[in-house]
Amino acid sequence: MKLWVVLLLAVGLSLCSQPASAQKSARFQPDRFQISYGPLKNPAHEPVLRLLKERQVLEKFKEFLSPLRLPRKLQLEFQECDGVSNAWYGGDAVTVCYEYIEELFSNAPREATPAGVTRADAIVGPTLEVFLHEVGHAVFDYLKTPLMGREEDAADQFAAFLLLQFAKSDARRLIVGTAYAYNVDASKPTTKKNPFADEHGLPAQRFYNLLCIAYGADSKLFADLVEKEYLPKDRAEGCEGEYKQVKYAVTKLIGPYIDPARAKRVREKRWLKFDVQ
Repeated sequence: MKLWVVLLLAVGLSLCSQPASAQKSARFQPDRFQISYGPLKNPAHEPVLRLLKERQVLEKFKEFLSPLRLPRKLQLEFQECDGVSNAWYGGDAVTVCYEYIEELFSNAPREATPAGVTRADAIVGPTLEVFLHEVGHAVFDYLKTPLMGREEDAADQFAAFLLLQFAKSDARRLIVGTAYAYNVDASKPTTKKNPFADEHGLPAQRFYNLLCIAYGADSKLFADLVEKEYLPKDRAEGCEGEYKQVKYAVTKLIGPYIDPARAKRVREKRWLKFDVQ
C-alpha cells in the first residue's frame, strides 16, 4: 500500500474517532430526570397527592438521582391508575400509582412493631424502594447493561444497594421498612394463578434477599436480623459475598456513568425525614 494511502486512512480514522468519542460524552449527561405529579380523577387520592407535593418527594428524588449520566431524559411520575396499586417502567418514564402509596399507608402499622418498624419506616422505605427498583429497569435499558439472571432480581439488588448508600441510621430504617412491606405481602393470599411462574420473586423471597444484602453490607448495623432470627443463620453466612457481588456489578457496570462531583454533593446531603403520620 502506498504511503499516501496509509496517511489518508490514518487521518480518516482519527477524524472519525474523535467526534464519535465527543458525541458519546455529550450523549451521557447527568441530571436527565424530569418529574410530574399526574392529575386526579378520583378526589379520594387528593390527600396523598397533597402530601407528596408538600414533601417534594419527586423533587428530592430527582436531585438524589442527578449524578447518573443517561443518554436521554427519564420522567419520574406519580399517576392515578384506575384503582390499581402498581408501579412500572416504560416509554422513558418511571410511574408509581397513587394507589400504591395509599396501600402503603393502609398497611403501615399505627404503632412501632416489636421489631422496631415505625409507621414512617413502612411508608418511606417502600416508596423509595419502588422508585429505585423501576429506575433500575430504566438504567439497565438506557445503558444496555448486561444481566445474568432475572431482570426483576437485578432491579431489586440495584434498589437495595442504593438504599444502603444513605446515612447508616436512614439506611437501616429504609431497609426494615421495605422488608416490612414485603412481609405484609407475603402474609396475604396471592391472586395470581401460578405465582411460581411470575417474573418477580415471591414476596417472602424478596424479603430474605433484601435482609441478606443489608446484613452482608454491614453485619454490625443489621446484627439483630440474625440474632432475632429474621434472617436464618445458614443464609447469613453467605450474605457478605452476596453484597460484594452486587457492589462489584454496580461499580463495574453503572459506576462509569456516575458524575463524581454531583455524587459527592449528593452523599454529603441529608435527604430523609421520617415524620409521616
